[in-house]
Amino acid sequence: MEFLLMGGFLMAFLVKLPAFPFHNWLPDAHTEAPTAGSLILASLMLKTGAYGLIRFAIPLFPDASVTFAPVGMIMGVIGILYGAKLAFAQTDFKRLVAYTSVSHMGFVILGVYAFNEIAYQGVVMQMIAHGISTGALFILVGQLYERLHTRDLNRMGGLWEQVPAMGAMGLIFSMASLGLPGLGNFVAEFLTLTGTFKSDVLFASLASAGLIAATIYSLRILQKVFYGKRNNEKVINDLSLRESVVMGLLVIAIVFTGLFPQPVLEKAEPSIIKTINAGKQQYNVATEEIKKVFPLTENVAAD
Repeated sequence: MEFLLMGGFLMAFLVKLPAFPFHNWLPDAHTEAPTAGSLILASLMLKTGAYGLIRFAIPLFPDASVTFAPVGMIMGVIGILYGAKLAFAQTDFKRLVAYTSVSHMGFVILGVYAFNEIAYQGVVMQMIAHGISTGALFILVGQLYERLHTRDLNRMGGLWEQVPAMGAMGLIFSMASLGLPGLGNFVAEFLTLTGTFKSDVLFASLASAGLIAATIYSLRILQKVFYGKRNNEKVINDLSLRESVVMGLLVIAIVFTGLFPQPVLEKAEPSIIKTINAGKQQYNVATEEIKKVFPLTENVAAD
């Protein structure tokens, strides 16, 4: 019964996250949504799935969660690698960024089912850093679309000469997406992989390959949009004052979380410890109830 109940919660949260193989709705939603819609979806709405896993699925169903953990970690690893592969294959800039979210959310699932404080700290940091970096990339897509009226990467290229400020923003947030040290995503992925390594070396090793894949698709963004040969002769303007302020604030946020993550970690620590302890408490209560129904010896119960 516990496993069935947990399955209902998981179905809702994994679709919302989204986790492989429930991710198919996300690229289409981002493609059809305006820039503001994509920003809200990537920065806030996806995180409700991760919050639901930590806040409800793990504490309410600890025994079933432990049983499901290997499957959850496999889904996380596949999501990391598969999302990165699909991101590299895209020619639509917005769909490319959307598939990076699938890859990054794979780290969240991986960390959730590692069941330790370090991994959970990484999950919290990943939610924050992903919201900043991916949100900024969607804003960049919107800015380019307003100027070029296309999201086709094959019709871009060589734009840095015309829009150096926009190119600098693309460089910073592409580097954040691949996990460059000094930016928030690096802290998040490092903590998640460290916590996962304590739980399962194999899954942590496989997930580490996602960092290489992230480097490939992130550098492809820079190559296809800002470097190389120009494929669009239209003259465009660089960032306006309003756009510069928006992107500048996001740069400050991603650099601050990368260089000074401790305020975020300290703020999240009590809730994380409470969540982990709540899961242990629920597990102990369930164990005592089983002992009442099946009066076993201590040795058998321990087994």
